Amino acid sequence: MSRITREINKISMTVISISGRLVFYVLVVVLLLMGARKGYEFGHSIFYSPGMEKAPGTEKALTLDGKESVEEVGKILEDIGLIRDHTAFSIQARCYDYKVKKGTFRLNTSLSSKEIIKRLGEESEEEENKP
Repeated sequence: MSRITREINKISMTVISISGRLVFYVLVVVLLLMGARKGYEFGHSIFYSPGMEKAPGTEKALTLDGKESVEEVGKILEDIGLIRDHTAFSIQARCYDYKVKKGTFRLNTSLSSKEIIKRLGEESEEEENKP
């Protein structure tokens, strides 16, 4: 192999090495930015969770048998369109010491998840009407 060919190979390997590192660093930065954005969005959904609709919203009934877990209640609420994220709801519920109660609850889509947790923690309509 001639001296020129060796020099070209050396320069080529250097360029490939630098390019590979550059691609790696760009990927790391992109992943960090995406992770930071998703983390911010999740934190925002925990600490600021407005209603699904503007007032007056839509009334929805929810019946619980009292045996559901907090996570199951969150999934039910998400399925019927009262909250956006059941995981954020579960974390909020734990922060507010929410305990699942039996009953039928009338909830509105304009309520924030904090207001929903408060209402679910109160006595339900059927429990209040019992003698």
